[in-house]
Amino acid sequence: MNIGIALSIKSNLGSTPVVAVPYAISLITSVDLGYCNMIFQGFLVLVELILLGRAFKPKHFLQFFVGVIFGIFTSLSMFILSFLPLANSLTFQIIFLISGIVLLAFGLFLYVPMNAVPVSVDGVTQALAILTNQSFAKTKIIFDISMISISLIVLFTFTGHINGSVGIVTIIAAVSIGATVKLINIVYAKISGNEADLKKM
Repeated sequence: MNIGIALSIKSNLGSTPVVAVPYAISLITSVDLGYCNMIFQGFLVLVELILLGRAFKPKHFLQFFVGVIFGIFTSLSMFILSFLPLANSLTFQIIFLISGIVLLAFGLFLYVPMNAVPVSVDGVTQALAILTNQSFAKTKIIFDISMISISLIVLFTFTGHINGSVGIVTIIAAVSIGATVKLINIVYAKISGNEADLKKM
């Protein structure tokens, strides 16, 4: 997943929705993206606690720890791909964009149905899907769009412009990651005969 995030940023077309808000904060404060991501993930655990109430399981507090790991791997992925320059040609922008979206969607598909402790951004998405009785894929799209909106508001409030964390890749990812997860699940169901439960918590 983190490599997918790094590739999306390297596309030079904006970040993915999952880190749009932390990336906006990073651009404003010049604080490392990984650290901003840790703080944001921790905040989302509290949001999930409010949403689920008594349905919030004690194991979900482990998302604070998972958020730290996620932040570390975000920074590590950016470092690993530091040899790649920001894409300045349409060909490489498209390659990085598609690769980033597919890796993110595949990562989500692999770990969400395992009922392991999720990254809080996905935990909140699961909670919203359960509360609204909507599919994970559909809720993911709505949640990602909301992350883009918040990122734009934060950027404009503190910088007076909206350039940086949100770009065409952010918008494409918002409407395609959830759909890609759904597509992967359909293919998986046809191969295995079982559909993965993406709302299991």
